[in-house]
Amino acid sequence: MSTHHLNSQEDKPAASMPDPKRLIIATNNNGKLREFAKLFEPFGFEVISMRQAGFTDEIIEDGDTFEENAHIKARAVFEATGLPTIADDSGLEIDFLNGAPGIYSARYAGENATDKERCDKVLEEMYGVDRSLRDARFVCSIYFIYAEDDEYSVSGTVNGYIGEEPLGENGFGYDPIFMLNDDESMATIGEDEKNKISHRARAFEKLSDILKEKFN
Repeated sequence: MSTHHLNSQEDKPAASMPDPKRLIIATNNNGKLREFAKLFEPFGFEVISMRQAGFTDEIIEDGDTFEENAHIKARAVFEATGLPTIADDSGLEIDFLNGAPGIYSARYAGENATDKERCDKVLEEMYGVDRSLRDARFVCSIYFIYAEDDEYSVSGTVNGYIGEEPLGENGFGYDPIFMLNDDESMATIGEDEKNKISHRARAFEKLSDILKEKFN
């Protein structure tokens, strides 16, 4: 998907320009915080979590797409804090399953299911399906609200197909059943390589281009 700029509604009051040195990532996941902190480091931002910003409300992600859910999270935190906010939403889409698990990727096998249980559920649903019908993709949408009238949305994808059994010990989530080619799954490649080709890496690249244009 291409990068695009989204304007907020005209009738909303203009907000004062945000503190350019603080930015909230709409997550409390330390790994994700580190990823975003590294991305924003060259631009002089202090990256903090929702919890560090004092935001503890539950966010109901009831959008129909990854982009909508990322927007819902970013908007909720931005409106509560007034600080620039970034949120992301990602998951697996399988053509044969009409795009499932999609936005329900994290809870596809139940709220407290393990990665293995999620993978096993997909493999069961894809049992006996011909290779030509197993195409899939990982999708990541990132939503960046810098100010009330200054919002950006980017997405990244990586294409592959669903294997017939798990392969590899690296990664997490659906990585072991997501095949990049006949010999490699997302769980067989190293972290450095994954960070170059993953859906999040590709969305990051688009966001980085926006940041360079905006802040350099």
